[in-house]
Amino acid sequence: MSDLSLLALIGVLSICCQWLAWRIKLPAILPLLICGLLLGPTLGLLEPDALFEDLLFPFVSLAVAVILFEGSLTLKFEEIRGHGRMVTNLVSIGMLVTFVVIAVLTHFIMGYGWEISALFGALVVVTGPTVIQPMIRSIRPINKLANILRWEGIIIDPLGALLAVLVYEFIIASQDVAFLHALQAFATTVALGFALGWGAARLLGLALGRGWFPHYLQNVATLTIVLGVFALSNAIQHESGLLTVTVMGMVMANTRNLNMEEILEFKETLSVLLISALFIILAARLDFAEFDALGMPAVILLAIILFAVRPLAVWLSAIGTELRFKDKVLLSWIAPRGIVAAAVSALFALKMEESGWTEAAAVVPLVFLVIMTTVVLQSLTAKPLARMLGLLEPSAKGFLIFGANQMARAVAKSLQESGIPVRLADTNWENIKLARMDNLPVYFGNPASEHAANNIDLTGLGRLLVMSPYKQLNPLVSMYYQDWFGSKKVHGLNGGEQDYRASHQLTESYRKTLNLFGESVTYSKLASLNFKGAKIKSTPITDSFSFADYQQKYGTRALPMFALDDAEKVYIFTTERELIPQPGWTVIAMISAEPEENDSEKGGEKGTD
Repeated sequence: MSDLSLLALIGVLSICCQWLAWRIKLPAILPLLICGLLLGPTLGLLEPDALFEDLLFPFVSLAVAVILFEGSLTLKFEEIRGHGRMVTNLVSIGMLVTFVVIAVLTHFIMGYGWEISALFGALVVVTGPTVIQPMIRSIRPINKLANILRWEGIIIDPLGALLAVLVYEFIIASQDVAFLHALQAFATTVALGFALGWGAARLLGLALGRGWFPHYLQNVATLTIVLGVFALSNAIQHESGLLTVTVMGMVMANTRNLNMEEILEFKETLSVLLISALFIILAARLDFAEFDALGMPAVILLAIILFAVRPLAVWLSAIGTELRFKDKVLLSWIAPRGIVAAAVSALFALKMEESGWTEAAAVVPLVFLVIMTTVVLQSLTAKPLARMLGLLEPSAKGFLIFGANQMARAVAKSLQESGIPVRLADTNWENIKLARMDNLPVYFGNPASEHAANNIDLTGLGRLLVMSPYKQLNPLVSMYYQDWFGSKKVHGLNGGEQDYRASHQLTESYRKTLNLFGESVTYSKLASLNFKGAKIKSTPITDSFSFADYQQKYGTRALPMFALDDAEKVYIFTTERELIPQPGWTVIAMISAEPEENDSEKGGEKGTD
């Protein structure tokens, strides 16, 4: 097979693996690793060293630089403080305990030198959102634990990468020199990394904030500058580039009034492409003999990491919190390793082997063994464990609402007041700000983006209402969540004849979702009613006040939206079926502002502006 054919095959298989992972709701790292092992050591079709030759090392270096920069863009220091004491402890105390204990165990169990043992310990502290998020969605633990696991993964991703880079920099600086000289070289590298990373971030932030680049060049310019800074840092101080770009991303993430949404989405897309190809290539370089060479000591080390190190980190981090025993048991079991560990370990091993560290070759199979075992074992067992402990989330009866405009906020408030979980998502910051003032849970950004996949909290939410005026985004969001919630749990407003034709051109499945509240109900109609003073009211249906009485009382003034039965199950009024609320149910409807006597005398309505 020609080199060009192999490259094309890697690209095609990368997409296939990502699709399969999305379809079966498992971390993408699993099919990517399996694919690489099949192509490389099993079938012998792909030999990355022969295919890339001298370009393998630069490709891996640049790919890891982009991955670390993109990951560090998600680290906002205010979020560490804003997600509870347990999360803060896990990404500080827990991370350091995991690092130190694993490093010591690796030294004594595997017999590696302290340098390699410390590097391995630093590499496997990271869980990461790309492996945690699919697992949380599959397990569906209670909201409190899901949030702890989610934010631990998001925050520890860049912090763990920074720890691994610092350990690696110290090892390189200490090679064949006295300890004092090693400290001086390490201090120089750290000083350069933080100074150049901070300066480059400030300069790039200034350029983006003041519009020095036209809109269509912003993403490409950012990528080019990041790679340029990476190369410049390495030229000034050997192997300082990874630290520099990691610091650069962290500084930009915490720069006020700097809109990074589009750049972050671009970097996420690029990272998915790079990660997919990189994992197949790195897995293809592995040899099954390397796993055999690890022997029983690796099995013992892995068992201690799973059953002792993680529980120790969780129990120490939980001191002073209100977590129950069973909460800590579940948290102790869910800690799959992922992208940063695999990508960075392979790069560091390549670099250290070139520098004469023969033990470094064993780090990669050991890291990959930890990744595969934790992801597979915990994916299969975490949900039964959560069920046994009684920590599964109840049925997802809540709503994700795309759109945080005034009308959508009124709908969300009425549902929330009825005890139904909601979350509003919007790309308009003003709408999000107003929703927050109403104490409504929100997500700022495109809910169909990679960022949303890693960050949006869908705990307790199982249906989507598309109530936004964004004609370009509405179909994308609808189709994205059809794949996640199911096609029958996604509902949107009919946009009129023009949108009907457009939706028909997209997919028949999307057109069928345009059934919310009735065939003639459009976003414009609801917005107009809301502007004219219509209110959303909750009205109980009783034996003495049936739904027929309700319709007779309000007539065309009422636009029924939802009905809650006596078990608090929520039904939506759609065009697909006739819904007749029974006694004991509650009807939530938008009532027009036309005056009518005795509006508040019957039914005991509660209104929401």
